Amino acid sequence: MKTIKFSLSALGLAIGMAATGLSMTVSAAEPTLSKADFEKAQLHYFQRCAGCHGVLRKGATGKNLEPENMLKKGQKRLEKIISLGTEGGMNNFDDLFTEQEISNLATFIQMTPPVPPEMSLEQMRSHTKEYVAPKDYPTKPLHGLNWKNFFVVIERDAGKAAIIDGDTKKIVSHIDTGYAVHVIKGTEHHKKDTAKDVGRFWYTIGRDGKVNKIDLWQTPEKMLVAETKMAYDARDIAVSGDGKYVIAGGYWPAHFVIMDAVTLNPVKVVSTRGYNTKGEFINEARVAAIYTAPNESAFIVAVKETGKMLQVDYTDLDNLTITAIESAEFLHDGFFDPSGRYFQIAANASNKMVVVDTKDAKLEKMIDVDSLPHPGPGANWIDEECGPVGGTTHLGIGLVSVWGNDPINNPEQAWKLCYEVETDGAGVFIRTHETSDYVWADQLKHPEPEIQQSVQVFDKKTREIVKTIRVTEEEGKAALHMEFNADGTEVWVSVWNRTDAKNPTGEIVVYDAKTLKEKARIKGLTTPTGKFNVYNRMHHKT
Repeated sequence: MKTIKFSLSALGLAIGMAATGLSMTVSAAEPTLSKADFEKAQLHYFQRCAGCHGVLRKGATGKNLEPENMLKKGQKRLEKIISLGTEGGMNNFDDLFTEQEISNLATFIQMTPPVPPEMSLEQMRSHTKEYVAPKDYPTKPLHGLNWKNFFVVIERDAGKAAIIDGDTKKIVSHIDTGYAVHVIKGTEHHKKDTAKDVGRFWYTIGRDGKVNKIDLWQTPEKMLVAETKMAYDARDIAVSGDGKYVIAGGYWPAHFVIMDAVTLNPVKVVSTRGYNTKGEFINEARVAAIYTAPNESAFIVAVKETGKMLQVDYTDLDNLTITAIESAEFLHDGFFDPSGRYFQIAANASNKMVVVDTKDAKLEKMIDVDSLPHPGPGANWIDEECGPVGGTTHLGIGLVSVWGNDPINNPEQAWKLCYEVETDGAGVFIRTHETSDYVWADQLKHPEPEIQQSVQVFDKKTREIVKTIRVTEEEGKAALHMEFNADGTEVWVSVWNRTDAKNPTGEIVVYDAKTLKEKARIKGLTTPTGKFNVYNRMHHKT
């Protein structure tokens, strides 16, 4: 056995622990790495692998990567998997890492995983900063632009969010955020307690647990108004219906944190560790998805490894009421039906879509779908035969599954598969608009470049694919994540450049939603990933 001692400050962006000044000792069985190679491989693992396989490598969407399993595969086999990806949905990384970096990463996952430290509420509060005092917030937009048709765009590898004017296609601002922002959410219309200035404020969550508040009414250079940090590793965020609170969920530590939405100061932390549906205690019980129930004064918190949905009433933080709803593993991402009552979320390891009734805070149904469902922000539309339906892509197979989701007016079709559409490759995102005749699906998880670089469009009436659109043919690039503009006349598709932030060659390609023809390309972006149209998101449009 060889003992490797290293300072966590060397991880930098990786898990945001530099400020703690902590160090730890890691005992690793052979094979081994030098201190420098170990720390670099750990950074790469955190940035590219931990989301699917877990910080402790116990697996979730991706396979278990603990040393016992990895040593059996051996160095050469692991290098090949990391380089080329798999048909099961894992990306290739040979265009992102050098051969030596891939070799080091293969060695790293055969070694004992280091355990990161916890984070206290006091530590979180020490990161809270105000860049613009709330008393200085403008009372009307200062830039004269149509802010409700802005797109808020994640620039993943740059650690930024871009604000793009949907009318002119011009980039308004690049805003510094946390590392590899996963989700950006704004205030939305709410049935009970809609916030003042709905749609104006947007909140980012980085993979380093950093939270940023963006004010779309400010001049471009002042749009970042506050920030804090609530974890070392995180994925999702949401805003209460009344606009008073922001909630974010940690991958590590395993907890969710409620913050004051004005200042971002953390006020409440709740652990999500507990028992899964098999009765096993889960230490790395990660918060995968968080949403605000459109009709209830509650957050919906999905705990990935335990298979539990937590409905958190935010009306009294001192006496927090949390209803735990058991479902299936591993909960990942989801979306509401058009009524706002039912939350539909993927339990991808169980190949199910889980439906939760937020009015009664109970499990409504579990729908059997195919391999590793992944709807992203999801899609709802009307089918001539089944009525209102929802749909998902899958990480493990080229397929869109469609089910009925209107138990009130179409009870015979509700929560049953309506039909399926075969696509060329496994995908991550599906999207449509109420004014559109089409549903769009990407194919990011297929290892073949020509498929990874294309999106497919199928007709809502015929249920047939009408067009495969090759978004880019540039080497090392991929197409992903579709979003409609405010009136549904355009579809914006990201081109992911998979390069470093110093080479902003990513772009967004804009298509006519009716003719499916290209209209424009917006360049100067770094790995643009999710993009969120302000009007559509504030009105829950899918």
